[in-house]
Formats: sequence, structure tokens, C-alpha cells
Amino acid sequence: MAIKVRDYEVRLTRTKEERKQVRQLRYDVFCVEEGAYATEEQKNLGEEYDSYDTYADYMAVFHNNKVVGTYRIIDRAAAEKMTGFYSEREFNISKIKKTKGNIAEMSRACVNPEYRENSLVMRLLWAGLCEYVIKRKVSILFGVPSWVGTKPVNSAQGISYLYYNHLSPLHLRATVLANKMEAGVDSRMSQMNILPRAFVDEEEAKKQMTPLIKGYLRLGATFGRGIFIDKSFGTYDVFVMVQTKNIDKTYQKHFAGSENAFDDLGVKTGPLQTLGKIIMSPITGTAKALKAFGELLMKEDAEDVEYVDQKNETSDTEE
Repeated sequence: MAIKVRDYEVRLTRTKEERKQVRQLRYDVFCVEEGAYATEEQKNLGEEYDSYDTYADYMAVFHNNKVVGTYRIIDRAAAEKMTGFYSEREFNISKIKKTKGNIAEMSRACVNPEYRENSLVMRLLWAGLCEYVIKRKVSILFGVPSWVGTKPVNSAQGISYLYYNHLSPLHLRATVLANKMEAGVDSRMSQMNILPRAFVDEEEAKKQMTPLIKGYLRLGATFGRGIFIDKSFGTYDVFVMVQTKNIDKTYQKHFAGSENAFDDLGVKTGPLQTLGKIIMSPITGTAKALKAFGELLMKEDAEDVEYVDQKNETSDTEE
């Protein structure tokens, strides 16, 4: 299904050319703008990619047929065709992998610099991700959001706040693989409790967080234990996890202005608990609920939202 708002559209890529556009946007953002390492081949092609792209899905926002925002998504089936999930290079996620049902990794999120002031692009990506979760019956979303740089102390307030307030439950908690960091990186830099709890100020912590990490918090996300310093990519990463059955009332309030925004759907729980019920039910009959959820995300543009169901739609993943 594609979701359209005026001349914007979010959906999975369908062609090799669209996938190429995604990788070109990633190159412009991660390699040119942020200074991530690129091979000579990547520089010549102007594309950012790795071995995990082979079977990954690309969620993309298009504006006038141009990719302006994207997420890479790898679900359990895709990971089994490859060497696992990208996150496993940095974190032990064995507890998550033991859960029943589908799980999916979100990575390489980026938006064209010219569109970052336009919140519609990010809201469309969330709406597209919502539709993906429902169709693939995803129970856990996870990934490794980053800060640019290699010195976690620069985000000491933000990281320490996550450690003291938002660690994942033990039975699902991912832990950093500090021994996999590059030579020369002090393993002590992988500790999240950079500051004592008494020194952490919530307001300052939120200022240090990236928009993406703050967005995950609004979704009700929890975080794994540890920081991974990725020198080649020029980032320090944390592990984020969202159980799609557990997003609470704060999400409804943030997007819809009311903690009871979903009451008219007939499910007296939070929105991702609503999604959890939808995910566990047959996929038929979810269109009405999906539309209602999407309209909350598109709140300011709801009158312009179109849902285009393309029954034979497939994602061109193998390259």
C-alpha cells in the first residue's frame, strides 16, 4: 500500500532505480554530510551500501518522483537469508531473536537536508513503518540510532538519561559487544552511565538527543545497555527497541492531542496495544484501523491523505 499526501508518497521501493536513489541519498547524508567512510567503489557510484542491503526492504518517501527520506528495514525472513541483522555487529540481541513471531530492524534512517524542516516527511515514514508492521505482523522493532562523532561524552546527559530511565526489560535487553569495537577504542567508552544519576538533568538530556531518538521515546521505546563507537562510520550508537504492543497513551496524546484518541476504534488501550491486537489478527479487515492510525500521524494533512492498495506490489530487494 502507498500512502499519498498531495505530491508526497510513502511506500516500499519497487525498482532497482528507486533503490539506487535510496542509496544515493544515504551517500549524500552519511558520507558527504557526516563524513562516514566510503570505499572507492561507493565514491564512484555515489551510493552508500553494505552486505545487509541485499535482501532489505527500503521504505521511501517520494516527492515529485524523487526519494527525499528513507528507512532500511530487515525482518526475520530477510535476516535469515543473510548473516543476520546489522545490529548484531554491535549488540548481542539473542534475547530478542528468541521471541516468537516476526521482528524487524530499522536502520539507515535519513532525510534530504532540504526537507528536514518539513515534518511531513518524517510523519510519512512513521506511517509507512506502521503499515509495514501490520502487514508483516511485526512484534518488535529495533535498531541502532546514532550520534555523529566518536566521543560519547559529548552526549553524556542524553545517554545517561536513557540508562537511568529507559533501559529495556532484562528478558529482552540487548547488550553492547564492546570487544567488536575497532582497535584503539577504549572499552570503557561503551558505558552508558557516564554521569551519576544525581547529575542528570532531563531538560538538558533531551536537548542532546537527536530528533530520531526523541521520536523513539515518544513511541515508548526502551534501550539496550551500552554504547558502540563505530569509528569507520563516525558515530556512537545505542540500541533501541519498540514492542509494538506496548506504546502507551503518550503516543496518542503527542499525535492526536488526546489520550483517548483511539477509543472510537473500539479498543480501550494505547495505540500500539491497538496495533498489537491488529497484528495478531488476520490481515484482512485491518484497513479501517490502519487508515485511522495513519490519519492520526497525518493529523495536519488528514484531508489530503490517499491510500492506494496495490495488490501485486512487491519490493525489488535482491540485487
